Amino acid sequence: MSDELLFNKFQIYGIVQGQTEAVKKRVQSLPSNTLLNASEHDLVQALIEEFRLNVPITRDEDIYIAHSGETQIDVSRDPMRMIHDRSRAFYVPGNKTVIAVPFDGDAEFFRIQPQTYSLSPPRGEIGKSEILLSYLRTDQNAEAIKREYQATVTSIKGYLRSLSESTAQFNSQLENLVTAQLKSRKDRLLADAGMTAAIGLPMKKREGEPSTYSVPVARRVPKIEQIKVSGPFKPEPVLSTEDYQEILRIVKHMVHVMELSPHAFFSMGEEDLRSHFLVQLNGAFQGQATGETFNFQGKTDILIRVDGKNVFIGECKFWKGEKAFLATIDQLLSYLSWRDTKTAVIVFNRNADFTAVLAKIAETGPKHPNFKRDLGKADESTFCYVFVQPNDQNREVTLTIMAFDIPTEPAG
Repeated sequence: MSDELLFNKFQIYGIVQGQTEAVKKRVQSLPSNTLLNASEHDLVQALIEEFRLNVPITRDEDIYIAHSGETQIDVSRDPMRMIHDRSRAFYVPGNKTVIAVPFDGDAEFFRIQPQTYSLSPPRGEIGKSEILLSYLRTDQNAEAIKREYQATVTSIKGYLRSLSESTAQFNSQLENLVTAQLKSRKDRLLADAGMTAAIGLPMKKREGEPSTYSVPVARRVPKIEQIKVSGPFKPEPVLSTEDYQEILRIVKHMVHVMELSPHAFFSMGEEDLRSHFLVQLNGAFQGQATGETFNFQGKTDILIRVDGKNVFIGECKFWKGEKAFLATIDQLLSYLSWRDTKTAVIVFNRNADFTAVLAKIAETGPKHPNFKRDLGKADESTFCYVFVQPNDQNREVTLTIMAFDIPTEPAG
């Protein structure tokens, strides 16, 4: 490394445009099985981390003197000195002080010219995590060095501030860009897969084709490991988000009916309550001809099945404490074998302090070993989570916990 003019090699406008094109090329270069089988959320986050423009921030409190010592200084260009031949170097003893300015961020930004700049940019030696500023003096004027380095640091921070303003818009739109590019390619791959399947001939696996994939990203990436692919991708049935939200709305409406007619419901158990939900759900979702219909399995399950696979499962349970609640989630997850399955646990509360029950649900849900992330609360008693399936960490499950205080036996 050597001392160079900073912020003087590339232009920020070209960098931002180039980064946009790089995102598009990166998405196109992803192996199709990786894109189709990886968690979409994880893939989006990995690409955001890879392509976010990370303008450095100086750590002013950590600035330090990296070196100070004797050196020979060429003073042939000093007009205050009597030198007969200025065409040759003329050295005198002096001191070299090197001040290190640590920073966090991408060092390459010190070579990028912002939209606002001066004709005399600062100089420095660019390191991986610090800029080295060198000062030569033939005297011992510490105050002069202090003034010079402070002025240089101020100038550097001004350049970085301008670069940050230019990259802020790109970074704020990066998630939408990545998501749109992934969706576009995924839709095309799914259409191709459907066309191939419609031909009706078996797909021969190429020799040497790996059975596992990972998302190869450059830096700062939560890597997605070991995405298992057992064969050619087959489009999978998925309950739409709109239908999922409609299911949850109907469930809430049924509870409102219970509140209006407590005498009709106070003595019902889990199975009877579930049957009332099934009546309403089947009334809203007619799907006998396509195989998409509500039914129940076991004692308390509500589900939609497609091609013999569950795309929605709801569990109706009375609140019996933390241990039973976690067991219900275990039971629900054990049923799942289809990607992007949307689920719900409907918790009925009788007699217990409902506020305490809600607090316990909020505390307990994220403790489950298959919990992945919190999507926030839809309302005071509706908790939205993403879980992963026990046997495949890349297969995500949308799990909504809906808690309701249902009628108890009327007094008298």
